[in-house]
Amino acid sequence: MQRRHLLTALLLAAASLAASAQAPDWKKIRIGVEGAYPPFSEVGTDGKLKGFDIDIAMALCAQMKAECTLVQQEWDGMIPALQARKFDAIIASMAITEERKKSVLFSDKYQNTPPWMVGKGSLPHDISPAAMKGKKIGVQRTSIHDRWATATYKDSEIVRYSKQDEVFLDLAAGRIDATVCDSVAANLGFLKTPAGKGFAVLGTPPDDPAFFGAGAGIAVRKGDAALQQKFNAAIQAIRANGTYKMVESRYFDFDIYGK
Repeated sequence: MQRRHLLTALLLAAASLAASAQAPDWKKIRIGVEGAYPPFSEVGTDGKLKGFDIDIAMALCAQMKAECTLVQQEWDGMIPALQARKFDAIIASMAITEERKKSVLFSDKYQNTPPWMVGKGSLPHDISPAAMKGKKIGVQRTSIHDRWATATYKDSEIVRYSKQDEVFLDLAAGRIDATVCDSVAANLGFLKTPAGKGFAVLGTPPDDPAFFGAGAGIAVRKGDAALQQKFNAAIQAIRANGTYKMVESRYFDFDIYGK
C-alpha cells in the first residue's frame, strides 16, 4: 500500500514538473504585425517597421520585460498564422469581435476608432444601400469593414484587397468608387496625402458592435490565457504611467483609446 502511494506521489510530481517545463514563461514573445496599414503599421524607407501598433508593441514588451520579435504577416493570414505558431500574439489593430473570439483570446482594448466610407467628394454624401447601388466599394479582405459592407450593400460590387493601401491606390485611380475602412487610416493614410485630394468622407457606418466590435485588442491563442493576462496588466500599466500617452502623441492629436 505504501509503495502504491509512493508511486502515485512520484507520478504526480513528475506530471507537475513536466507541465511546468512546458508552460512558457513569456520572456520571449513573437508578435505578428502587418506593416501595410499606416499610421498604425508600415515599413519605412529604411526598411524598418514603424507606426502606432509597432511602438505600442515595443512599449508593452518593455513593460513586461520581455524580448520581442516582430513578424510581418499579411492581414488575411493573421489568425491562421497565430494558430500555426508562426508567432504568439497579434498586434495589428484587430477589432475584438464575437466571431473572432471563437478562434482566439483577446486582451483588453488598446485603441478604438470608428469606420468611415470615403469616396470622391463630388459623390452624394449618402451611404445608404440605395445610394451606393451599382457602385464598386473597396475593402480589406476578411476585415470588419469587409463583413459590414458585404452584409449591407447587396446591390453593390464589393472589391476585396489584401492590403488597405492597395484599396487607396485603386480609389485614387478611379477603379473603385469608395472604400469602407478605419477612420484614422482613411484620414492620415489617404485623405491628408496628395493622393487623397478631391476625396471626402461620404458617411459613417452605424456603431454596430456585431460588426465593428469593441475596440482593437491583442490576439493570442486560446490556450495562452497567461499571456493574455500579461498583456492586460501591461496595457493598464502603460496607460497609468504615461507611456501610452507618449506613444499616442507621436501619431495623433486626439485620444486614440476612445470610449
